[in-house]
Amino acid sequence: MDALREAEAKLTVYVHPSNAADVRRAVARQLSSLLFSYEDRFDGVLLAHEATVESEQGKILNGLVPYFGVPVHANLLLYSPKPDMMLEGKVEMLGKESIHAIVLGVFSAAIMLDDIHEKFKFKRKKYGGKFVSRSDKQHVIKKGSMIRFSVKRVDAEMNCHVTGSLIPPHTGSMLWLSVHDDEYALEINSGKRSRDNKIKTEQHEQDHSVKSSGRKHKSKSRKRSFEER
Repeated sequence: MDALREAEAKLTVYVHPSNAADVRRAVARQLSSLLFSYEDRFDGVLLAHEATVESEQGKILNGLVPYFGVPVHANLLLYSPKPDMMLEGKVEMLGKESIHAIVLGVFSAAIMLDDIHEKFKFKRKKYGGKFVSRSDKQHVIKKGSMIRFSVKRVDAEMNCHVTGSLIPPHTGSMLWLSVHDDEYALEINSGKRSRDNKIKTEQHEQDHSVKSSGRKHKSKSRKRSFEER
C-alpha cells in the first residue's frame, strides 16, 4: 500500500531521572506513547518503531525536574496517505449517499455520493443495501466488501481521516478488480510473486544452514572417531 512507508529519524528522547537505571526501556516507552497518533514531525501516524540508543550519556535540562535528553536512532513504520494515492479498506457502513470504510483495521475513510462513480447504482435491501455496477452486475460493493479507492483529501487533525473517491480507474471492489482489471491483477500477482520469492529465499537459507550444521557435526564425529582409534 502506497500510504505505508518506512523512515529513519534521529531523535532526542527526554527521560525522567527515575528511569535512569533502564534508559532503553524508558526510551521505548516514550516512543510507544506516540503509536497510532498523527505526528507533524513524522508527517504521518506512527505504527511501529525500532530504536537504538546512540549514547548512554544524555544532556540534562535545567529546571525543577532535570529530565535528560537521550540521542536515539529510530526506524519507523508510518501511515502517511496523500492525495491521489490508492488505498484499500473494508466497508463498515454504506447508504445511498456514502460509503464508510476502515483502512488497516484502524483508520477511517469516507466516500461521499459525488465521489462514487455514476456507473454504481444503490439498491436498498431489507437489512441494508449495496452499490451495483450498471455495466456489470457482478461488480458489487456492500458491507464487508474490500474496496480500492483513491485518496482525495486527508485530515491530519482527525488522525489522517481520508475522504476518498471511486471515480478514478482501477477503483472499486477488490474482488471484481482482481478478475476484470488487468493492471490491478498484474499488481497483486507481482506482489505475490515477490512474497513467494522472499519465502523461497528464506527457506533456502534455512536449508543451507541446516545442511552446513549437519556437515560440521559429521566432521566432528569423524574427528572424534579417528582420535579414539
